[in-house]
Amino acid sequence: MPPIIHCVRHAQGEHNLCVANHVIPDPLLTDLGNEQCRKLRDSFPRHTQVDLVTASPLRRTIYTALQSFEPVFQSHPDMKLIALPDAQETSDVACDTGSDPEVLRKEMEEKNVPIDLGLVHDGWNNKQGKYAPTHKAIKERARAARRWLKARPEKEIVIVTHGGFLHYFTEDWEDSSQYQGTGWVNTEYRTYEFTKEVHSDDLEGYELDGDNASLVETIESRERRGKSGPMPDREQQKTLYEKGTQGWDDQGLQLSIAEREAAKVPEGTEVDGVRV
Repeated sequence: MPPIIHCVRHAQGEHNLCVANHVIPDPLLTDLGNEQCRKLRDSFPRHTQVDLVTASPLRRTIYTALQSFEPVFQSHPDMKLIALPDAQETSDVACDTGSDPEVLRKEMEEKNVPIDLGLVHDGWNNKQGKYAPTHKAIKERARAARRWLKARPEKEIVIVTHGGFLHYFTEDWEDSSQYQGTGWVNTEYRTYEFTKEVHSDDLEGYELDGDNASLVETIESRERRGKSGPMPDREQQKTLYEKGTQGWDDQGLQLSIAEREAAKVPEGTEVDGVRV
């Protein structure tokens, strides 16, 4: 039987403080972010059931996972956090771009972090190919991450990732523009199960070469965050996807730096309220 997946957005990072901080490469957590981790650690009710913790290889997700799920690692001394490059954030802005593998490995070794970086290969952070900041590439790696998790032998898994990517990963686009580029707050967790139904197309209607590994949020999880009834169905999500990605564009949060620059209001002066 496929595992239950607890999806978690990372705690507050330095880049979350202001847009100007988006130029910080692979930022760390703030003091508030560390406190958010402690609160999640103390409130999460299923530490004893979780038998695998995974995270995006960016530093803010790694440290969120290690702190928030400390009881899981304490009860499984041989367990290592598995870093999943497919779960990295969507854009190619500096704050969403991970560290080079050797730099990351050195930091983890110096801090004696229990982490498995075996999947973190050279080029994982170059934002090209499968990691390009395009809807197509992100949808494909989100599906790859779902399929990887679905095939795992564990019964209950945590994945700590990013606010934007979580919409692609869960394929739940409800309220996706409620906050800046996401509908998730820092250290929010939601619980999902894999559907019995096999979907053969994505939310844009493109045919897939096999199982989409679709997820559905549990009723209990939705009720925990004040939602009534089941998650919007797949046809509704197709509409929400279009509205969500457009909403991000309207917020000036295009996926690539080039798109963001092109979308900016051009420099100039105003004469009687008209830009010239």
